[in-house]
Formats: sequence, C-alpha cells, structure tokens
Amino acid sequence: MPNKVKAAWQAGKAVVNGWLAIPNAFSAEMYSQAGWDSVTVDMQHGVQDYLSCVACFQGMQPSGVLPMVRVPWNEPGIIGKVLDAGAYGVICPMVNTEAEARQLVQYSKYPPRGTRSNGPIRAGVYGEAGGYQKTANDEILVIPMIETQTALDNLEAILDVPGIDAIYVGPSDLGLSLGMPAILDREEPEILKIYERLIKETSKRGIAAGLHNSSPKYAKKMIDMGFKLVTVGGNEVGLMVNAAKAAIKETRGG
Repeated sequence: MPNKVKAAWQAGKAVVNGWLAIPNAFSAEMYSQAGWDSVTVDMQHGVQDYLSCVACFQGMQPSGVLPMVRVPWNEPGIIGKVLDAGAYGVICPMVNTEAEARQLVQYSKYPPRGTRSNGPIRAGVYGEAGGYQKTANDEILVIPMIETQTALDNLEAILDVPGIDAIYVGPSDLGLSLGMPAILDREEPEILKIYERLIKETSKRGIAAGLHNSSPKYAKKMIDMGFKLVTVGGNEVGLMVNAAKAAIKETRGG
C-alpha cells in the first residue's frame, strides 16, 4: 500500500491526523470513518498495549486511513512489532540527540539501512506476497518527537539524520521542559518563535513538521503557519467528552 501521507507531503499538502487512546477495535473502526488522512494509535500515553494496537489497526483497515503508532519509547522490540503489525508511521517520544535519531531510523529500517528483523505478520498483507520488504524502507514514516530543550539544542543534527521523514512536536512536554505549563494550543511568543524555527529548518530539508493540537481552529492556524501534520482534539477521548458536555449543556438550556 503506497503511503498516502508521504505522497501528500511530497505534493506540498498538509494532513489531518486522528489519535487513538481507547483500546477498542469498534471505536477505532467508527472513528477512522470520519475523514482523517491518518490515525495514530497512542501506545505511550493512551490506554493501549500491543494487542489493542493490532485490534485498532484491524478496525481501521476498511476505511483506508493510514495507520500510525506513537510507541512508548525508542526501543527496537516495540518498534519492530508495531511495524510488523502494519504501522506505516512510527512517532517516537523524547528523541533528544542525533544518536537517538539514528537509533530510531536503525530500528525502523530493514538491512542494509537498518537492523529491523524480518517478520511482517500483518504488514505483509498490505502488498503483494513477498513485496512488502522491497518497499517498506521507503514507505514507512520515521518521526521523532521534538519536545525538550535538549532536542532543540540538537535540532539541526537530528534533522540531518538520513531516514527522518518528519518531526512531531509535543507542546505539553516542550512547555514543561522550558518551565511553562503543560498545555497544547500555545500562544507564548517564545513558543511560536520555536515553531517558526522548526518549520524553517524542516522545510529546508524537505522534512515535514507535525504538531499535537487541541482545537480545530488552532490546528488550522498551524497549517497556515506551515505545519504539515496536525492532530486535532488531542485524542478521541477528548473529542467524545467535549461533545458530550456540549450536548448536555444544550439540553439543559445552557
């Protein structure tokens, strides 16, 4: 299966990403029908494990949405397993150095470009028999998260690592690292200046910049700013709870 997100970026387009915290195939199936370009299973802070990740992928598959995962850490075992399960993108938290970025690429690629072990138990069904290994290194997105001052200090070195397709900003952790509150839709001038730097440096290298957002309005503003991957609503739990609160408030007369 060609990577539609990668193709969109190559065409200069931004993509809208969903985020799954709930470990359930049915909710993933329904959520993925909403029109997302990609949907990410959150194994770091979501209530997800490996089996629920596979179940979510199975629920998402009929919609044709691109499946991605945020892994819990930069570790070869889990990265290999989610790729074997069918992930077409790996978002990895807390990548702070060039060496860690190189490790992430290494874990995500088959030899000779990496050290990923062969065994795409589900991923192989996305292509013709025996064809997956021929295209996986080029189709799978490798996306380190930039969310600390240390990562900012090493930004250019991280971006120059061959095999990095995009970066993804965690605004809450970035704020904490800079001594600020842990929030998503940030308006602090110093944060917006950092965002401008990230967009400038990624654009120079043909790499996409992604961002976790709360409101659709802010996500649209970030697309206009230059981000090429925006997650909306935090996750499906936030969207569900906010919709429920709004419905209850309206029913009770405001």
